[in-house]
Amino acid sequence: MKNQSFQLIATSVFGLEAIVKQECLDLGFENVRAENGRVYFQGGFRELALANLWLRTAERVLIELASFKATSFEELFQGIKDIDWPSIIPKEGKMIVNAKTVSSKLMSVSDIQSIGKRAIIKAMSEHYGLERFPEDKEAYRIEIAFSKDVASVTLDTSGVGLHKRGYRKRQTAAPMKETLAAALVQLSNWEASRPLVDLFCGSGTILIEAAMIAKNIAPGIQRDFDFVHWQGFDQAVFRQVKSEAYEEMLDEPLDIIGFDIDPEAVKIARENAVNAGVEEIQFVHKDVKDVGLLNNFGVLISNPPYGERLGDDESLKVIYQSLKALIEKLTTWSFYIITSDKELEQALNKRSDQKRKLFNGRIQVDYYQFIGPDPNLLI
Repeated sequence: MKNQSFQLIATSVFGLEAIVKQECLDLGFENVRAENGRVYFQGGFRELALANLWLRTAERVLIELASFKATSFEELFQGIKDIDWPSIIPKEGKMIVNAKTVSSKLMSVSDIQSIGKRAIIKAMSEHYGLERFPEDKEAYRIEIAFSKDVASVTLDTSGVGLHKRGYRKRQTAAPMKETLAAALVQLSNWEASRPLVDLFCGSGTILIEAAMIAKNIAPGIQRDFDFVHWQGFDQAVFRQVKSEAYEEMLDEPLDIIGFDIDPEAVKIARENAVNAGVEEIQFVHKDVKDVGLLNNFGVLISNPPYGERLGDDESLKVIYQSLKALIEKLTTWSFYIITSDKELEQALNKRSDQKRKLFNGRIQVDYYQFIGPDPNLLI
């Protein structure tokens, strides 16, 4: 694969497209536009490397190879075969084909995958003069995504999803994705000069992502990517981008603390913080009802347990009573709470200033924002 200008796509969960788009703009990418679940931009190897290393809220970075209408399997076969596969995949490359389809005549995912793979093999056979390929080297993950009879054929540059930062060696039950945790921080008014608290820290993900943002630690700095192993990729580009990322880290003092009623969760959170290079975060074993905080313009971002995650209504009542008391006492604080519980505002006896619909996995949730005064305006 030659270093050329690609049509790149950063995928995102629904509701986070605007944040991913802003991240792309902040990285200096060109021709940035957002659609449902996708943010498009132009770039070569450097932009591809930057996107994988730095995007905090994107799921993957793809190269769009072709987009065409297909209402029959014959049209699908020909459209995929017409892509210049020999310039993309070496004859030893492992070809992994996945598919998804929405509102299209071609609805069989297994057939789309099978025909797509056959079309790629046919194009490779005509070029290399081989009938079979060993597929024992680096991986090339191809996706055929149908929407309204239009097939988008993409090459996944990331490999494992970008939420897999590499620092979370252990985790608690039903952990939040790192990408969503980073989004919650970016959607808040927290900045590194203010205290930050999570009352239900679990694996510590929200606070770790916040600390990485404050210290300007690239989220992908510890992990590997598929594109690094591709033939034709300029390794010097990735080395340069990674070297720049290390140089851009900040030695920012932090006032961040997480609480959890589960001592094992606190232990896991501490381990994860060390792995992420933000070991100065404090994690404390304490029940929410016993937490005391100063009225010092802090910010709270939490994903409180609810429903099946909690187990009983009485425990939830205690949690809401504790949150209500803190909100009433800490008049200078801002509170950000993500939950699927529609009764949160009623339980806290307070209407949120803003409410944003998001997805935590496949669960639709609301991000309630109770915004306190800006300390910068009171100086």
